[in-house]
Amino acid sequence: MSIESLSGSGLVEREDENRSSLLEWFSSVDHKQIGILYICTALVFLLIGGLEAVVMRIQLITPNNTFIGPRLFDQLFTMHGTTMVFLVGMPILTGFANYLVPLMIGASDVAFPRLNAFGFWLVPLGGILLHYSFLTGSAPNAGWFSYAPLSERAYTSLQGVDYWLIALLVLGIGSVSSAINLIVTIIVCRAPGMSIQRVPLFVWMMLITSVLIILAIPALNSALVLLLIDRTLGAAFFEPSRGGNSLLWQHFFWIFGHPEVYILALPAFGMISEIIPVFSRRPIYGYEFVAASTLAIAILSVGVWGHHMFAVGMSPVYNTFFSIGSLLIAIPTGIKVLNWTATLWRGSIQLTTAMCFAIAFLIQFVIGGLTGVMFAVAPIDWQLTQTYFVVAHFHYVLFGGTIFALFAGGFYWFPKMTGRMLDERLGTITFWLLVVGFNLTFFVQHFLGMMGMPRRTYTYGDHPGWHALNAISTLGAFVMSLGVLVFLWNVVRSLREGAVAGDNPWDAFTLEWATSSPPGKDNFDHVPPIKSRRPVWDMNHPDLADWKTSRTPEDRRAPHSVAKLAAACFIVSEAMFFLLLMAAFITFNHATGATSRKALEVGRSALFTFFLLSSSVTLSRAERALRHSQRRQFLGWLGITLVLGLIFLLNQAYEYSGLLHHGITISSSLFGSTFFTLTGFHGLHVLGGLVVLTAMFVLGKTDRLSARQSDAFTAVGYYWHFVDLVWIVVFSIVYLGVLT
Repeated sequence: MSIESLSGSGLVEREDENRSSLLEWFSSVDHKQIGILYICTALVFLLIGGLEAVVMRIQLITPNNTFIGPRLFDQLFTMHGTTMVFLVGMPILTGFANYLVPLMIGASDVAFPRLNAFGFWLVPLGGILLHYSFLTGSAPNAGWFSYAPLSERAYTSLQGVDYWLIALLVLGIGSVSSAINLIVTIIVCRAPGMSIQRVPLFVWMMLITSVLIILAIPALNSALVLLLIDRTLGAAFFEPSRGGNSLLWQHFFWIFGHPEVYILALPAFGMISEIIPVFSRRPIYGYEFVAASTLAIAILSVGVWGHHMFAVGMSPVYNTFFSIGSLLIAIPTGIKVLNWTATLWRGSIQLTTAMCFAIAFLIQFVIGGLTGVMFAVAPIDWQLTQTYFVVAHFHYVLFGGTIFALFAGGFYWFPKMTGRMLDERLGTITFWLLVVGFNLTFFVQHFLGMMGMPRRTYTYGDHPGWHALNAISTLGAFVMSLGVLVFLWNVVRSLREGAVAGDNPWDAFTLEWATSSPPGKDNFDHVPPIKSRRPVWDMNHPDLADWKTSRTPEDRRAPHSVAKLAAACFIVSEAMFFLLLMAAFITFNHATGATSRKALEVGRSALFTFFLLSSSVTLSRAERALRHSQRRQFLGWLGITLVLGLIFLLNQAYEYSGLLHHGITISSSLFGSTFFTLTGFHGLHVLGGLVVLTAMFVLGKTDRLSARQSDAFTAVGYYWHFVDLVWIVVFSIVYLGVLT
């Protein structure tokens, strides 16, 4: 057969179609495709992070092993922790949220499809940046928490920590953008009748999780920025030998780190809250309590970071405060366990693979939670904090909890995403391999910790019992790995030849099961009436419909501007970022601020502060002119705003040159470090605002910005007013000495 005949038979057309299909995935802004891309990317990094863990367990299988050296071991446990938290846990949960949230609330897509795609592509970029460090021969080796001063240039001179810092900044920007998108989608894009009191609990959990993200990630970003400035520009924020404070890193990191536990756990709670009712054939017990306890967890989680620092020598007052807070947070978590258990009680339980994983989650998470309560007691924490007991506790919460919930969610929603059923027989094999392997690996580590085995160690002596328990732990890691491989084979096999699922194979309750499997481009041909929390159940069982007894009010929410709400969320995240930069300035200048301020020209800075604040007034006049279609006045007031902002920046540049001339640099003193960092980031925000306002000016000049787009301009105005407000606080602290 000739090449021409092959072409004629359609091979060339099929190649073009495959090329087009692949390009569609890479350029997609469809929330369903982006959700699947998130999940697939996370699975790739799960394999990488799992391989790193297996290599470490091989090293620890026997005492005094020389399979790998200490330097590589430190790199592996740093990369394993970072990969599993930032490149597996958060992306895969974001992927499920991207796919499911619009379907669950009856929306056709997320609020900002292009921002959604942007947030996703930052994940592989950050992952590649992080793992490229292996190729340079200097992967990060200071732990996934990078405690200072170990992570400072003087102690870790190679570039691994720099890759770690930049990669996490990239991933953090992506996480915040995705969180803002989800918040706006949930608040604004719900279908008629889908009141906030009727949304599925998974949606509730993702809303609270997204709020936590915009509060917690900026705290991490501020710490990353300060450490990056230390390492690249010679500052000394976290270097005690030069006057810095290494504990400040721990405070900043755990202000992020403790909410991060719930950022990973709350979506898992949401998944379990959807799966257990379906396979118990009962509505969730105490919907309101589950939702309210989630809010309580979020509030408490941002104020108990210090229980990670009981061993650093804080005062008894602080220890008591954080201990009480840590004990209190167990109460709303316990309420959820009670709700799930009560839903199971007297339910008509169907032991599908998804339900088995959900029940295993419940048991294992409770074990992790109980050991967590132990760590809330400071004397116990002092004894166990540097031991393998912490490793066991952490993994029971995040692997026994979150990852098992993800497997439950994978088996439950796979039919909706693909139109195919996963093989239940292979699912059962996966379940038992993971349950047995997980508990073999981590349960014995509780005993290793109580016997005194330190964590973060690449080898150990031949102490009584340590060898046997470590060998059991390593065996469990191999069993778990086999379970993951069986699951992946199940996925590949089911995609090719799995049973056709149908629209609602589980006879489930929530709105995503009202559309086809997989859903079409616009999700729904017709959204069914939403009169209760179980609209699909009402549609399929009209004689038993919930709405007949439901007292949930109809949705009468006021219309929100998508742009304004997104701007408000972004401002909250940036406020958290600046709050910690200000805290750093106050920390290092509370005793020497008056002396240091002598180098500043307060009078001239006050004058240019007036110029900047005046720009808020002129911008408000521009907003009003645009709203009333007064184009000439709009351009005039906006032009004045741009000039005032530019004058402020020029004065800042002039001030910087004067300070540099007098020898005050970012590396000369902690005053210089904090001054240039705080005012410099504010200046960057002013510059960013000027760029956006210039674009708005050009659009107005070319008659492409009208009163109909005034909400978008007002949203930019929110940002500009926020930047001005931040400067009032900065000026008060830095130039007037308030709080210093």
